[in-house]
Amino acid sequence: MADVKTPKAPSSPLLSRPGAVAAEGADEGVAAHYGDLFREQAALADGSGLVDLSHRGVVAVTGPDRLSWLHLLITQHVTDLPPGQATEALILSSNGHIEHALYLVDDGETVWAHVEPGTRGELVAYLESMVFFYRVEVADRTDEYAVVHLPAGSIAPVPDGAVVRETPYGRDLFLPRAELEPYADANGPLAGILAYEALRVEAHRPRLGFETDHRTIPHELGLIGSAVHLQKGCYRGQETVARVQNLGKPPRRLVFLHLDGSDVRLPGPGTPVRLASDGEDGRKLGFVTTSARHHELGPIALALVKRNVPVDAELMAGDTAAAQETVVEP
Repeated sequence: MADVKTPKAPSSPLLSRPGAVAAEGADEGVAAHYGDLFREQAALADGSGLVDLSHRGVVAVTGPDRLSWLHLLITQHVTDLPPGQATEALILSSNGHIEHALYLVDDGETVWAHVEPGTRGELVAYLESMVFFYRVEVADRTDEYAVVHLPAGSIAPVPDGAVVRETPYGRDLFLPRAELEPYADANGPLAGILAYEALRVEAHRPRLGFETDHRTIPHELGLIGSAVHLQKGCYRGQETVARVQNLGKPPRRLVFLHLDGSDVRLPGPGTPVRLASDGEDGRKLGFVTTSARHHELGPIALALVKRNVPVDAELMAGDTAAAQETVVEP
């Protein structure tokens, strides 16, 4: 499919809040932090505050065939998805590489999904091209709805007109954009995207465009079960999923890294990962995907490494010492 230009989501009005520092790159349009990164992380970890994710795309699918139709296109089993039950799914290429990640919930009339910034245009174009004779309608609702994240344990109320996606990590609200500011004012404190990302890395949760590249397959990231259902009908890319499942040999695996806290700078995305015993001139065995500063763990990261890297090997992320934890078994 040809590239489809996606307009930016409306810039968040919460960027005008005191202390707000705008995020850059993929998360442009929301706040990186509001002046105290570690305090914001600690608040989220304790179940208070909220995260503005209004830069994410919102896609809605309506119609009586919406679940059976989506079931044919995505990696998740959704034909009998109960209203209010959250799930996540992927859309793969014909070679089984990850193209889209969807975070879904059905409210009984509409399937709502939030997706990575910059991906909704191509996703909607693909979905619309696959409608054929099915009774479904696909709509980009990003200009009308904003995503807000409430951490696990939050007692913040759900306002009228919002759709809730309940997960073990908290609640995602699809909130009418006109309600974003008043809801944030009533249910703060605000936490920026850097705090949210640090907790995501701690939880070993991969993110499209961060832990993925043009050749990433679901097994490499540990997405079998959470986003890929192995007992469902055919979908694009299923042959690769079945082959790797049967052979058990994905070429790479996701690892979690505890980084040396004495270094001032974090290793950025793409930083080579090598065996510590080989030094900086050793063979590249992988690369850092996301790094973050955690309020309790210190500097941490996720990385993709070759499958045969020993699970107990001491690593170097660039010139930073790194101890690994297994996320995906080799």
